[in-house]
Amino acid sequence: MNNLNNDVFNENIAKAAKVLKDGGTMLYPTDTIWGLGCDATNEKAVEKIYKIKKRPPEKSPIILLDDELKLFEYVANIPPIAIDLINSVNNPVSIIYPHAKNLPKNVIAKDGSIAIRIVRHKFCKQLIGLINKPIVSTSANISGEPAPTFFNDISKEIINAVDFLVSREMEESIEVRPSTVVKFNDDGEFEIIRS
Repeated sequence: MNNLNNDVFNENIAKAAKVLKDGGTMLYPTDTIWGLGCDATNEKAVEKIYKIKKRPPEKSPIILLDDELKLFEYVANIPPIAIDLINSVNNPVSIIYPHAKNLPKNVIAKDGSIAIRIVRHKFCKQLIGLINKPIVSTSANISGEPAPTFFNDISKEIINAVDFLVSREMEESIEVRPSTVVKFNDDGEFEIIRS
């Protein structure tokens, strides 16, 4: 984070944490693109995200965690190669695991899987650590429209619909692009869905 004022950072973390704990939604920068988020364990908050995006509920979102050890709370079986993959890649990678658990039905895909990304982004890591819950991360656009590459591409409709807009000063200077998506099967085999 470039010369970011610690007061601004801490204020945004505290406000975002309160909003999420109260079941609200936020628009925030991630380690990929700007996202719409909420507490991923709060079914009603997740419903709000679907309404904001006008997204069909069968298209489950990615959730973010701050530490790979927390995967065991939300996934029944984690292939050892998945941990190796998380620790060996430099670019953000979202992994789809079979057999999600301890999450509301509207976060889990119809086949029982869940997409999770372990974030390195300072704001996201600290926020997740503070609320001690995973957060939803879905692109900040109406479903079917292009994902915004920059904050200025986000529609006013999206901005006005969330409960909290994280300060643009939280944005880190990174190459803006969606994460790589890898899907694991029951047998531990995997395929790259999006590179």
